[in-house]
Amino acid sequence: MNHAGPILWLSDRKAELPRPFVHVTGRDGAAERLNQEEIWAICLDRADLEQTRADARWLRRRRNRLPVFAVVATAEIGRAVQLLTEGVEEIVMRGNETHARVVARLRARSCPGPEAGEIQGFEHVVAESPAMRACRELVRKAQASDATVLLQGETGTGKELVARAIHLGSARSAHAFVPLNCAAFPETLLESELFGYLPGAFTGATRGKRGHFEEASLGTLFLDEIGDTSPSFQVKMLRALQEGRVRPLGSTRERPVDVRVIAATNCDLFSMIEAGSFRRDLYYRLHVFPIELPPLRGRIEDIVPLAEHFLLKQREPNTLRGIGPDAACLLETYAWPGNVRELENEIARLVANARGEPEVTARMLSETIQGLGPALPVDPGMESLRETMARFESWVLRRALERHAGRRIATARSLGITRECLYKKLRRYEMQDPRGTRADV
Repeated sequence: MNHAGPILWLSDRKAELPRPFVHVTGRDGAAERLNQEEIWAICLDRADLEQTRADARWLRRRRNRLPVFAVVATAEIGRAVQLLTEGVEEIVMRGNETHARVVARLRARSCPGPEAGEIQGFEHVVAESPAMRACRELVRKAQASDATVLLQGETGTGKELVARAIHLGSARSAHAFVPLNCAAFPETLLESELFGYLPGAFTGATRGKRGHFEEASLGTLFLDEIGDTSPSFQVKMLRALQEGRVRPLGSTRERPVDVRVIAATNCDLFSMIEAGSFRRDLYYRLHVFPIELPPLRGRIEDIVPLAEHFLLKQREPNTLRGIGPDAACLLETYAWPGNVRELENEIARLVANARGEPEVTARMLSETIQGLGPALPVDPGMESLRETMARFESWVLRRALERHAGRRIATARSLGITRECLYKKLRRYEMQDPRGTRADV
């Protein structure tokens, strides 16, 4: 690809375009240019979004190999995400900086970057599990778009880390990434933090202050714990997102803002809508490009690599260089209700308590995690092999039942045994009678 050639701007709008953009109004003119010149990239800027989609499909039929950008209005961004499945690589919001963003993104592509397959800003995220590989691909698509992103996942799953990765790989990366935890402020203070205020707007406001919306101008505003905001505040947030304008406290005039919003929550927003505590219209305004972050128990393949990553990251003097097989087994069995943050804290505790050991063993783990495994005898000769195996088998059965919420058929299937065999083992180890458990579904 010629990294200094013209950029073909296919649009039915009349506009004076700066270099290196070349304006054409129809597909015939675009085809002629594509056949005669070495084009750098193609931008689709139609008044009708359906026409933009038709142009994208036309380029795909031509077996186009050039980067394709789609320029869309703020009000259309909810439907515009479909363009990513029709050959468009990046979506750019229409505004004063549109042309500059396109050129900046193309120049970033031309510069030597990370190794093939890596995503800018995502290089240090452990993503070996299928769940995280799928998440990584969604991050890649979100970086190529200017759409509002909603990150959903339990506490400690790394939502801010993913938000920063999206920003760093986007066309807005040269501008600010401004995070704000909505749950950390009462409603009145949250409004002033986001929208700013003028001198005298309230008692103690001797000087004015720019809000986070303005601080994030041309960049990204990350709103964490958006589900913890009040319905009255949600009305003001919705207006800011719809209009692209904010009104500081104490002002009668609105100020335009050009900001990409990434919101995050550990709440079930749809259930909150049904309960009347979250606005449906704001939900759909945020739910343009949703990304669900899996809990740590849903990405077992990443647990040990993450633990080893945190070991190497510790600043304290550290002799621990790996995870022993017995410790790895327990780490992968534990449910990690605090997710990645809890795992990082566990590793920090291990390093602080280490006494020259070369690797983490099961006995070094916290009592909560050790309690998941069968008790390890101090002396292997204290009990017979049959007793050790029986204790281990009962532990495996109990963990499998917990994992499948007591469903016997699912438990037997996961262990590779028949239901009758499972019932015999449960009776042998005096576990709950299968007739008293919940039915399989």
